[in-house]
Amino acid sequence: MSAPPSRSPRVGVWLIGARGSVATTVVAGCAALTAGLRPPTGLVTEEPTFADCGLPALSSLVFGGHDTTDCPLPKRAEQLAAGGVLPPGLPSAVAAELTAADGEIRTGGPLPGDTRGEEELITAFTADIRDFVRRRGLARAVVVNVASTEPAATGTALPPSSLYAAAALRAGCPYVNFTPSTGLHHPTLAGLAEAAGLPYAGRDGKTGQTLLRSVLGPMFAQRALTVRAWSGTNLLGGGDGAALADPAAAAAKNAGKERVLADTLGTAPEGEVHIDDVPALGDWKTAWDHIAFDGFLGTRMILQTIWQGCDSALAAPLVLDLARLVARAQETGRTGALAELAFFFKDPVGDAPAGLAEQYEQLAHFADALRAAR
Repeated sequence: MSAPPSRSPRVGVWLIGARGSVATTVVAGCAALTAGLRPPTGLVTEEPTFADCGLPALSSLVFGGHDTTDCPLPKRAEQLAAGGVLPPGLPSAVAAELTAADGEIRTGGPLPGDTRGEEELITAFTADIRDFVRRRGLARAVVVNVASTEPAATGTALPPSSLYAAAALRAGCPYVNFTPSTGLHHPTLAGLAEAAGLPYAGRDGKTGQTLLRSVLGPMFAQRALTVRAWSGTNLLGGGDGAALADPAAAAAKNAGKERVLADTLGTAPEGEVHIDDVPALGDWKTAWDHIAFDGFLGTRMILQTIWQGCDSALAAPLVLDLARLVARAQETGRTGALAELAFFFKDPVGDAPAGLAEQYEQLAHFADALRAAR
């Protein structure tokens, strides 16, 4: 089912990892919401706080991106529906939109055996993004990294996420890093990010275990309860599970989880986070936390939490939120790190509070600023 044409200027959302589970859910979900097939559950920007902020309409979003795989989006959506991630029948209902987005996906890199150097890759990626904006007659486009987590960068070589980030800036597009991968955090790109005069946000979307930690950490601190140890385990499958089976990639992911505790508690408690790849779980995950803390007179107590959810369904609405907010930020002349979007991230850029309540208050002020700029 197709939605009526939007009168709003069209805005591009260029997804890095465009044929992955998160990206597929983003495209299918946006089409479903635009057609009125599903309510906007989980979409923060559809709440009253963001009314009249001048955000681009969901119906105005045009999708494309880079990927190194060749599974078409309609087929990937069918796989997600079979796994319970997407509602039954939704892939066929939005097949036209999935096919249109798939036609805008270009081959990423570097691929195995790719002999192109960093400059050649950045130039090619930049040309793809510029071509997308030009052909589709877009007012602007936002580049969002939703690819699998890569190990932390070492040395001066640019990892793939940084190549795409550099291409985004060269193409004149704001950049959002929804992953813990390096992206714009590479020291080589620091000057480029500031000189580009573009807004950017990240990193690592806060969707499950860390979302809960950003609520519970301040609770313990505000109630003067001493946390002695905080340990966690994640069981997940799918592409993320496979990627995070690499210890270096898992370490990059866990850094943000641990930083939230240190920032909200004022100290780093004992305990670690473990990530286990369980392929049978597919796109579903279970996150378990065990918190040991002291109460009045040193009475020892325990809090345990279990979070079971679907990463793609948790992440997709946030990606749409961020694309809309960052596009509007660029329209109003905002540049540099958007610390006001810390609400969405484990490891936010800029000077931002760590607790979720304070982050949401900061986000609401940002909405007021966008509204005032109309």
